Amino acid sequence: MSVAEKMRLAHKLVELGVDIIEAGFPIASDGDYEAVVAVSREVSEVQVAALARSCALDVERAARALEKANKPRIHTFIATSDIHLKYKLKKSRQQVLDDAVAAVELARRYCGDVEFSAEDATRTDPDYLEQVSRAVVAAGARTVNLPDTVGYSTPDEHAALISRMAYVLGESAIVSVHCHDDLGLATANSLAAVQSGARQVECTINGIGERAGNCALEEIVMAIKIRSDRAPYEIRVNTEHLYPASQMLAEIITFGPQPNKAIVGENAFAHEAGIHQDGMLKERSTYEIMDPRSVGVPESRLVLGKHSGRHALSKRCEDLGIQLTREQLGEVYTRFTTLADRKKGVRNDEIAAIAREVLSGIVV
Repeated sequence: MSVAEKMRLAHKLVELGVDIIEAGFPIASDGDYEAVVAVSREVSEVQVAALARSCALDVERAARALEKANKPRIHTFIATSDIHLKYKLKKSRQQVLDDAVAAVELARRYCGDVEFSAEDATRTDPDYLEQVSRAVVAAGARTVNLPDTVGYSTPDEHAALISRMAYVLGESAIVSVHCHDDLGLATANSLAAVQSGARQVECTINGIGERAGNCALEEIVMAIKIRSDRAPYEIRVNTEHLYPASQMLAEIITFGPQPNKAIVGENAFAHEAGIHQDGMLKERSTYEIMDPRSVGVPESRLVLGKHSGRHALSKRCEDLGIQLTREQLGEVYTRFTTLADRKKGVRNDEIAAIAREVLSGIVV
């Protein structure tokens, strides 16, 4: 995104009520640096974070970008798994530990709120991960983030890791998670983490991110909202802004989520199956567990196709101002299903034309 596009989205995220906006990676490019500067200058209501590798140049660049921030946070990270140490960093465990501590100590000179991430935490030896986590907290980190960088974890496994680290750190730091969706488990893993002691979830609108993406903000938020009986946690997100935020992001990056995407997909509140449509017309709660308006979607949609039933077709004809007898509805339904078998979805004007033909006694 350009700086201007990031600013548009940042203001929408403020409306949405997120706690922290990670605005960019200042060392990566001049554009990312300027974006962090701009968001820091114009957004005062929420915390603004800047990302930095665990080295002095990155941390100092992040600190400069955040100089105008009302609530700044430096987020520094380094990989901790043996596979990353051996093949990417070519460093020993002690060297990585020293780099992590040094980066946190340097960041604290510039900023009172420092987050540390152990990249590839879920493939890191748990004993070493515990050692690193304790050390960075002692050096001044307030938040310890344990990313499932390659989307490798499963919910039970993730819950066990987060439970251990939350117990180890206790009240000394917030445990955070950052789950990727390579196995389609990012939201499930994030929810399992929250239920095991994590108190920060790093997530994205529409689940965008590296490879298969990240935990989708709208999914974790609504999972907690709707299933408060299983996840009794407080969140301050204004859920009616979820769909507008999704739409804005899609416009900015030129592509949206798949139609069947949970919460914000085009078909998330669309019903085509006749059994579902009949239930919906009798009582919404039969097939909808949330009011679409609660996430900013104007209304549910009954999609009329070959799986639709007479009840939905009758309701659509009524909405179009056409009253049919039982016998007329039967004839309209027969012609409707014949047409629906030949195409994907039947438009309102086509339904109206069929109904008028039946009312006029036209034989086709």
